[in-house]
This record gives sequence, C-alpha cells and structure tokens, in this order.
Amino acid sequence: MTRTPTFKDLMKHPVLFLGFGLGSGLSSKAPGTVGTLFGGLIFLPLMLWSQEIAWALTIVGLLLGSRICGQSADWSGVHDHGGIVWDEFVAMWLVLLCLPEQNWQYWLLAFVTFRFFDIVKPWPISWADRKVAGGLGIMLDDIIAACYSIIIIWAVFRLFA
Repeated sequence: MTRTPTFKDLMKHPVLFLGFGLGSGLSSKAPGTVGTLFGGLIFLPLMLWSQEIAWALTIVGLLLGSRICGQSADWSGVHDHGGIVWDEFVAMWLVLLCLPEQNWQYWLLAFVTFRFFDIVKPWPISWADRKVAGGLGIMLDDIIAACYSIIIIWAVFRLFA
C-alpha cells in the first residue's frame, strides 16, 4: 500500500518529519526541488554563523540519513517516495559547505548544478538509484550528485577566478 503522509502524520512521527524535509516534501509540485531549496535556505544562516556546527550537522545528517530515509520509505510503502527529501537536504548542505566562496552566485550555482545532477542522474548516480536498496540507496544517489556538483563548481571557479 502506497501512502503519502499529511502534515499531521509528520507531527506524530519525528522520523517522517525529518524524512519529508520538515514538511517541504509534501509539496504537490516538484517536492525534490522544493525540498532542496528549503533545505538550503534553512541551512545558510547556520553555515554562515558557524562552519563547525554546520559540518557537524551535515555529518550527523549523513550518518542518520539512511535510517531516516529508509524508515520514511517503509512507512510510505515506496522505495524512494518523491516526498522523501532528507537526502536532498543533506546533499545540498554538503555542496554549500564545499563552495569556493560563500555568496549568492555560488549558492545559486550550487542549487542549479545539484538539481541538474539529481534529475538527470548520469552514471554512477543512475546506477546507485537503481541498484542500491533501502535508505542507503536513497541517500547515495544524492551524495554522488552532490560530489558531481562540487567538482563542476570548483572547475568553474578555477576557470574564471
């Protein structure tokens, strides 16, 4: 049985609340994009205030991500329900932390490149999306997309800096 939670469900289940991006994954249109944008926007003030705390949150988010995404998928009855956006949150945080400079132009480039790779899924992102099961699979394709984004952003920086 496939289920999509309501906001009331999210309030009852903390793991779903995180898995569905504090509610951003409930968007009826483009939940992955909405989740990425929301995750990035709530992370920016923390990152600008303390890089150390931002890194700690990202590492904890990575370590708990497989469980959060896996339990959210189990609850919904879908391996990678479109509304599960914790993976987008953490991947976007990783990209933001690895930018060569912290300014709105790089933040925009981080968002665009990450969404591109997350949607298009070139190899090995597509392989991870198809072949790696459970919460790890949900997280892994987005982490690879984040790595691709970081590489492209740094290449752009090196070319134009």
